[in-house]
Amino acid sequence: MSELLPIFPLPTTVLFPNVFLPLHIFEPRYRTMVADAIGGDRMIGMALLKPGWERNYEGRPAVYAVGCSGVITHFERLDDGRYNIVLRGMERFRIVAEDDSREYRRARTDAIPERALSAADRHALQTDRAKLEALIAPAIEKHRMFGQRADMASAMHDEDLVNALAQYLDIEPLEKQALLERNCVRSRAEALVELLEMKILIARTPGCSNVAH
Repeated sequence: MSELLPIFPLPTTVLFPNVFLPLHIFEPRYRTMVADAIGGDRMIGMALLKPGWERNYEGRPAVYAVGCSGVITHFERLDDGRYNIVLRGMERFRIVAEDDSREYRRARTDAIPERALSAADRHALQTDRAKLEALIAPAIEKHRMFGQRADMASAMHDEDLVNALAQYLDIEPLEKQALLERNCVRSRAEALVELLEMKILIARTPGCSNVAH
């Protein structure tokens, strides 16, 4: 991770390690950011905007300190200067300080390594994975969450599946942020199971709004 990481703040998007994220870049300041990244190490940090960002979106509204860096794996520059890019999530980071010398945001960051898993962690993760697969089976069938490859989820490694679900499931951005801030994938999987079970319970309770998707 470079000393100053370009920061791309969005109100609804959270990036997770080893998950791909397609983005359409149209604002002039972020076109410059992408051009600079392509000419350098191709790294961009995704950060979630805090509530109230609408009042100062053209400036530098507050973001959550923990984000995830991504490397640009593919890009297409359109005739009008916009970009279509694909980021692959790399590593979580914590923003230490921001630099305002350019039109787009950059920050000095500290890497946040995922905590290594013990044998007991691995066993618990496999148990939570089985629960997750059962919980999301209806969504995979109904919405083709993994495209035409319905078997894709079962073929993914435990860590990759948990992170992909945390990023792609239709849950609130703040819930995704909380999952990103978990210190290891086992904890993330456990929290995701609890979150989905709660949403399903609420959806099945008479008189409650249907918040499960």
